[in-house]
This record gives sequence, C-alpha cells and structure tokens, in this order.
Amino acid sequence: MADSALHVVLVEPEIHWNTGNAGRTVLAAGANLHLVEPLGFKIDAKQVRRAGLDYWARVPVTLWPNWSVLENELPSMGETFFVSPEAKRTLWDAKFPSRSVLVFGRETKGLPTSLRERHRDRLISIPMKDPVLRSLNLSTAVGIVLYEVLRQQAAGSG
Repeated sequence: MADSALHVVLVEPEIHWNTGNAGRTVLAAGANLHLVEPLGFKIDAKQVRRAGLDYWARVPVTLWPNWSVLENELPSMGETFFVSPEAKRTLWDAKFPSRSVLVFGRETKGLPTSLRERHRDRLISIPMKDPVLRSLNLSTAVGIVLYEVLRQQAAGSG
C-alpha cells in the first residue's frame, strides 16, 4: 500500500475499464486503490491495463478477499465515507479530513443494502440535477469525489 492518507475502495467492481480508469485517477491524486472481491473480471486482464494505460503497473492496489476483512482495517485507514445516490448529504456538505476512505459500490447495484443501512450516517451523494438519473459512471464518480477531497485539502478545510 502506498504511503497516502487517501483511499478509494471499489466494492465488487464488475467492469474492467471502470477499474482501470479509477486506478489512473487514484494514481494522479496520490491515493490508494482497494478492490474488494469478488471482481467481475481478472485483475491482470488486458482490458484493465488498457484502461489504466501504461500507468496500471504503478497504481497502488490492494486486493481484499471480502468486505469483512477490509472493514476490520478501516479504522486505521481514516474516516470512511460511503458514496450512494440515496444519501441525503452531498459531498459538498461533507468535510473530508486528510485521512479519508471513499467507498463505492458495484456498477449495477451500488453498495450492498447491509452496508448502506449500517453506515447511513456516513453516506454521501453526488448532486445531480436530473431527478430521473439513477447514478453516474463508477470511474466518473470516483474522480468527482476524490477531487472534491483534494480541493478541500488545498483550501485548508480538510
């Protein structure tokens, strides 16, 4: 794991190019990427490397066998935020400390219901003007939230 105070967690990601794109963004932001199994693809798949371009080998990735194993480590990693469209609090209302963990769910179903219910007070959403839109692309969402954390840190509010 790279020496960073920012962590991005993808819980059971299904689409290789989203993970590759998220990895590239994590690398650019100086964060760590955590992937929680099961994955919908092989981590060494050509498509993941292609989406991450020639940077994929440099992405600080930690693979976790399941959520429970990672969950035991979360307190040592920082304050955890779960990104979900159903959250009432937006990322603009959240104050991200320098040590933050940003947790995202699967492309098709988001975060498991049990996680959303257990961590309801830690849920944040990305504001969307279109009321019919269910969600954004996973790698896009990672970029938006991660760079809001960096913006807050640069402004001295994190």
